[in-house]
Amino acid sequence: MGAGTSTVSRRSFLVSAGTVGIVGAVDAADVTGQSRAADPPGTADRRGTVALMLRINGKEHRLRVDPRTTLLDCLRETVALTGTKKGCDHGQCGACTVHVNGRRVNSCLSLAVMHDGESITTIEGLGTPEALHPMQAAFVACDAYQCGYCTSGQIMSAVALLKEPCGSDDADVKELMSGNICRCGAYQNIVTAVQQVRRTA
Repeated sequence: MGAGTSTVSRRSFLVSAGTVGIVGAVDAADVTGQSRAADPPGTADRRGTVALMLRINGKEHRLRVDPRTTLLDCLRETVALTGTKKGCDHGQCGACTVHVNGRRVNSCLSLAVMHDGESITTIEGLGTPEALHPMQAAFVACDAYQCGYCTSGQIMSAVALLKEPCGSDDADVKELMSGNICRCGAYQNIVTAVQQVRRTA
């Protein structure tokens, strides 16, 4: 090689390239760490959430939730009211039935943010062990459940049915309760319980 021409060995090139790579990685990690530390404490947890107020079983709840949160998940995970059950999560079984402003709703199909300011009633809001709602008492008296998983949704639908146009026959009750599935097959006892309350209402 001619005078003044620098020679770079393969080893020295790899050493210098590796050093640059390590410095770059350290700098990137440092910048990332600084970026995260720059956020006020707790801000990341609230980012992307929305504020809403739900009046659940007569009590006002002011919440912040992910806008994609279903009413079902909000009730179970955020408010810790687990009486409302998650069954199919596709609106087909009725286990998640609650009342919104007095009307029955499949809470798995409804976003919580859609109900800002509205009144929600869950199975916990119907009665207590010491003072059961008449429909709850009828389900017990008529043995209208087996495993019990669908029972809260069945009862919520049955209570709503009391205020809806419904014929007097068992077939009419079955039609209006058809959105609630009982995998144990306790349908006749469920209808008996509903009819018992209808006769005394």
